Amino acid sequence: MKVAASGQVVSLDAVQGLRGAIADLFQVFDTTLDEPDPGYVRFRGQFLEDPASCFDDLRARFEAYGFTPTTHMQGDRVALIGIPAVFRPTASNHFINLALFIATVFSTLYIGASYEASEGSFSLLSGWPFALSILLILGAHEMGHYFAARYHKVPVTLPYFIPLPFSFLGTMGAVIRIKGPVTDKRALLDVGASGPWAGLFFAVPILLYGLATSTVSQLPAQTYLAEGNSLLYSLMKIVIFGRFLPADGLDVHLNQVAWAGWAGLLVTSINLIPLGQLDGGHVAYVLFGEKAKLLYWPIIISMAALMLITRTPTWIILVALLFFFGRTYAEPLDQVTELDPKRKIIAVLTLLLFILLFIPVPLRLVTP
Repeated sequence: MKVAASGQVVSLDAVQGLRGAIADLFQVFDTTLDEPDPGYVRFRGQFLEDPASCFDDLRARFEAYGFTPTTHMQGDRVALIGIPAVFRPTASNHFINLALFIATVFSTLYIGASYEASEGSFSLLSGWPFALSILLILGAHEMGHYFAARYHKVPVTLPYFIPLPFSFLGTMGAVIRIKGPVTDKRALLDVGASGPWAGLFFAVPILLYGLATSTVSQLPAQTYLAEGNSLLYSLMKIVIFGRFLPADGLDVHLNQVAWAGWAGLLVTSINLIPLGQLDGGHVAYVLFGEKAKLLYWPIIISMAALMLITRTPTWIILVALLFFFGRTYAEPLDQVTELDPKRKIIAVLTLLLFILLFIPVPLRLVTP
């Protein structure tokens, strides 16, 4: 028995037993204790089977000895490292999910009703087109993550909706919490990319319907709030109205459904920024590995410069959040298994989607 510097007890019998337990899956060339940290064990060698197909079995064998495996390439050898811990997800309190969802229903109803308030008396239920549309888009986004995570046996919570009644959306969106490490890059891509594409599946037809049922009228004579344009949003207006708007003193006056669809595209674009724990960060990491972390400062500086050039305060909070939380990426346990060709295409298309959806100036006050 060997006691590591951290106080973690490393049992030589357990290490020897673990080495024998994985012999049919992994050929060990050398074994090192307390590498890379005290309490860890590192086996270097090569897989005898495809790691993508045997990693779950390998993980179960490691967990039987109190370890969780992770793999990395070290030269021409695979480093199979045992983390001295077994991840056991705690039970979720679904009452919190339900309470937050109900609160978000009321907050989005309030925003939708406020949108119509100038046209008549205030009625909370009059905001149902906006509330239903935005909740459908956000819910589809998060459930896309949820079902992909469950498919890959990643422990995950149900969505937590975030009510914010005094914002222009009535919500800060929704999030799910992954309660354990993702197995490999393929699983990480599926979990990361499924949300934006699922949300977009609903956002595009909702926005097209909303635009088709909105009215085109003269630009207001008083100060008004104008939504920004992305490449995709501009194209959709051209499809519906036959030209880009605003033009010739005319613009589309978005109804509740169109406003929710536009907001859905905005939220999706923010999630696709290729940094940290955002969906785009997951996609960037599976494509570029550790090199994805080199994107941090260029993106932070570019966003800050955009904020100053366009004088758009919308980005202040986002830049601050990215500055503090955009450095940490979700790293899968198995770093050896690469993306298959189909997933590489999906990853590239997902990053290109960010370009199509990004809105340089989301909202601006216009004074005629």
